[in-house]
Amino acid sequence: MTKEFPCTQCGLCCQNVDMAEQTRYLDRGDGSCQYYDDTGKRCLIYETRPDICRVDRQYQLNYAEQYSWDEFVDANVAVCRILKNLDFELGK
Repeated sequence: MTKEFPCTQCGLCCQNVDMAEQTRYLDRGDGSCQYYDDTGKRCLIYETRPDICRVDRQYQLNYAEQYSWDEFVDANVAVCRILKNLDFELGK
C-alpha cells in the first residue's frame, strides 16, 4: 500500500449508510448508522466497528485482486466527494 486513506472524519459515510446495500443493516432508520453520535460527530464503536467500516480491511477482503490500493483509495475518495457535494446541495 503506497498511500494512506485520507479520511477527514467528516462522518458523511456514517450518515448515509442507507445508500449502499452492504451498510443498510447499520441504518437506525434515518439513513445514519446506529453507532454514529450526531452530537459528538464520531463513531461510538470505532475500535470494534464492523469490517465494512474499515477501508483497509475491505480492500484486503474484497478488492485486492481487482484493484491496486491506490485505485481503491481513489475510488473511495471519489465517493467521499459525491457525499460532500450531496450534503452541500441539500444544505446540511
